[in-house]
Amino acid sequence: MSGQEITIVRMAAEHLDAIAALEQQCFSEPWSRSALEEELTNPQAYFVVAVLAGNAAGYAGMHVALDEAYTDNVAVAPEFRRHGIGRALMAALAQQCQASGCRFLSLEVRQSNEAAISLYREMGFREEGRRKRFYRSPEEDALIFTLFFENAG
Repeated sequence: MSGQEITIVRMAAEHLDAIAALEQQCFSEPWSRSALEEELTNPQAYFVVAVLAGNAAGYAGMHVALDEAYTDNVAVAPEFRRHGIGRALMAALAQQCQASGCRFLSLEVRQSNEAAISLYREMGFREEGRRKRFYRSPEEDALIFTLFFENAG
């Protein structure tokens, strides 16, 4: 991956096949292509794609309700993990939150996902709670992480 630049762009119809494949690869309960397509016209949705050498290497999405933002999914193709793509995606979501005047960005993460938990902590997210048995296949608790924005309010 050295020398290749990651570009973060808004999700568009041209990304849907790759993102749907990424969902299948990364999640035990993946979103369908049609569910992803619906987000293209949802005014509360903000989805971004990490493009690397012309390919979708990862994506992240959130929904904004009033001054609150909730992350739906963050996925990075296994071959591109540990190269800053997840950080770039989350930074893009956080930047959009701040530009929109959100008070916070919240997300759930599997309690066993140490790499993601480490990233979220490094980015300033705080563990705010736990959802018992939130995930299935396999069943696991979710940790709730929240990033608060000082500019809100």
